[in-house]
Parts: sequence; structure tokens; C-alpha cells
Amino acid sequence: MTATTPVSLLKSQLNLDYDLDDALLAHKLDAAEIWIGNYTGYPFEAGNAVQTEAALQLAAYWYEVRESASDVTMRPVPFGVYELLAPYVKQVTGYVAE
Repeated sequence: MTATTPVSLLKSQLNLDYDLDDALLAHKLDAAEIWIGNYTGYPFEAGNAVQTEAALQLAAYWYEVRESASDVTMRPVPFGVYELLAPYVKQVTGYVAE
């Protein structure tokens, strides 16, 4: 799978103006889009502004915080991503109709 969100958007999010990390940025976007699909229960929707914003936030966070070891409490998902994706999450109740 390849990222559908343009690397140029992520570079703008991060204020990057060089091409050295383009492959890494594309990888982070790909991982973010897969994560969103797994979290919501539906495939990532290319062109969906809300899901794209969540992918940009995730990829930017993962790019900036590449190591999980720190003396500061780190969160695996940046603030706001869960809230952005809440309307897209597949609802599972466990109820079985007879």
C-alpha cells in the first residue's frame, strides 16, 4: 500500500523545505493511513479532509518523536486524532439479532 496523502502536505505540516526525508515521510503517511483504517474499521478514504488531517497529525508526530524512550511521558497518538476520527469508527455492539 502506498500513502494517498501527498508528502508535500506533510512537509508543509512540518515546515520542511528539503527532500532528504521524503521516503521516510511517505512511509510515515502510509503507516498513519493504515493505522486509521485499523482504528476506524474502514479503509482510509483518500480525499476525506478529516481523515487526511488525522493522517498528517499522526505522521508528523511519528516523524518528530521517533524514539519511544524518554524521561517525559509520551503519548502514542497526538491530541485530537481520536476526536477527529470518532465519527468514522465502526460501531460494534455485540448484539446479535434473532
